Amino acid sequence: MPFPIKVCAICSEEFELKPDKPGFANRCPECSAEEPSDPVTKPHMDAVDRKIQTEANAARRQAMRELLYRKDS
Repeated sequence: MPFPIKVCAICSEEFELKPDKPGFANRCPECSAEEPSDPVTKPHMDAVDRKIQTEANAARRQAMRELLYRKDS
């Protein structure tokens, strides 16, 4: 059974759409290959930043709790 012939959306070249092809179904294997990118690192957080974020999250949780469980009078 032949594979369907598709046209790449980027370079307009024809290619066979094979099962287990990495990438997008509308891109040829050359165009769907991942470009080497810099590893994304998390921004460094010191103790003060972590404390501020923890307090903000606690305030959000408290506000949601009050909104969800308040008694309508």
